[in-house]
Amino acid sequence: MPTEINWTALSVFIFFFVLVTVLGFGASRWMGSKQKDGNHLEEWGLGGRNFGAWITWFLVGGDFYTAYTVIAVPALVYAVGAYGFFALPYTILVYPIVYTIMPKLWHVAQKAGHVTAADVVFGRYRSRPLEFAIALTGVVATMPYIALQLVGMEVVIKALGLTGELPLAAAFVILALYTYAAGLRAPALIAFVKDLMIYIVVLVAVVLVPMKLGGYGAVFSAAGDAFAAKGGATGLTLKSAQILPFATLALGSAMAAFMYPHTLTGIFAANSADTIRKNAVFLPAYTILLGLIALLGFMAYAAHITVASNNDVVPALFNALFPSWFSGFAFAAIAIGALVPAAVMSIGAANLFTRNFWKPYVNPAVTPAGEAKVAKLVSLVVKVGALVFILFLPTKFALDLQLLGGVWILQTFPSVVFGLFFGWFGARALLSGWAVGIVAGSLLAFSDGIKPVHTFIIGGDGYTAYTGLTALLLNIVIAVIVQLVAGEKRKA
Repeated sequence: MPTEINWTALSVFIFFFVLVTVLGFGASRWMGSKQKDGNHLEEWGLGGRNFGAWITWFLVGGDFYTAYTVIAVPALVYAVGAYGFFALPYTILVYPIVYTIMPKLWHVAQKAGHVTAADVVFGRYRSRPLEFAIALTGVVATMPYIALQLVGMEVVIKALGLTGELPLAAAFVILALYTYAAGLRAPALIAFVKDLMIYIVVLVAVVLVPMKLGGYGAVFSAAGDAFAAKGGATGLTLKSAQILPFATLALGSAMAAFMYPHTLTGIFAANSADTIRKNAVFLPAYTILLGLIALLGFMAYAAHITVASNNDVVPALFNALFPSWFSGFAFAAIAIGALVPAAVMSIGAANLFTRNFWKPYVNPAVTPAGEAKVAKLVSLVVKVGALVFILFLPTKFALDLQLLGGVWILQTFPSVVFGLFFGWFGARALLSGWAVGIVAGSLLAFSDGIKPVHTFIIGGDGYTAYTGLTALLLNIVIAVIVQLVAGEKRKA
């Protein structure tokens, strides 16, 4: 990584950062509703539920495929090889889930004016404890996720030759201000620019980098040799012991992905259920992009890249093989790719706090405009909290907590989803299942050093599976047992 400032790359980076800042502040006038006060929570936090197919496609893609995806997926592939490609089947599996579940969830939310998943849960089960559990899980799981966007920004800022925390802090102050002003419309508008830039960067890279390195044959040969020398659970193909954890990690991640507040915020902001179905059909285009991004991890071996941290692989590759102006463009795309999801995540967390804590417990008489004011302030606090989180705690700790957040958010799946299809479970059963799933998942994760998989010894043989999915199965079993014993029916 460079030790001196790359002024050409920095100039290009600043140009595009200024461009999205202008778009962010101007977004408050974009697609405004004439029927509703722009200061209402539904306007600020969901864009007035006004987003059509194209806007939703860019927004959901923008907050699902984050800057950390561009950094972490090739970093994992660089570190372990084929196992890092679990993100591809995960993002293939997720869209049938979206197509089946999310239109129903949207209908319920739109009909009753729900803003969050916890709103939907309370509307269905009329249980404040269950509502609070779902909201608390969403907020806690989101905080380290926002912090990880900062990791992506830190990596590219360092690649530009900048040092210290001031550039990162300045970027998030700007993000906080235009999100405060424009709400969800800001990341929705910026997502157009971000996704276009990411596509350009990746398509140029997957064509030109192999040409510079002697073709894809040379790329895979160099990566294969490197993994053979490294040994262990690495390689161009999966080891037999990796197949079960690979599969369960993909399935569990797919089930968890749209339980996060930021992805659900994009769903609730759509203008119709058909918009969501169309997006479930066309969003897999991002999976193709993700597969191409992952290949950058193999290309780093052919380019003889050596880095102190795996997260530095992609910036180091661009600095080594491309002119400074294109590196600046690529780094800007990655940094803007952090801003979009970070903004939506902070909005999702603020919506949860406002609707599912402030309104029921602090000020039940709060007006819609009052809700918006509280949510705006909380969105600032969330961003500051994430910034403090990443500045004063080790990066590895943020990553570990994000992995734990995935285990936690998956435990909300039964409460959010089951009632859409059948009404057998009551609130007590679902809350019991949630509690056991959270505790069991946390204990398993901590016993493994906060790794996402756990090995069970059965009959002398070891079986490794995704901890979140294991906890979810226990969650459902407990909910069924409590329901059978208590016999509680959900409230109409």
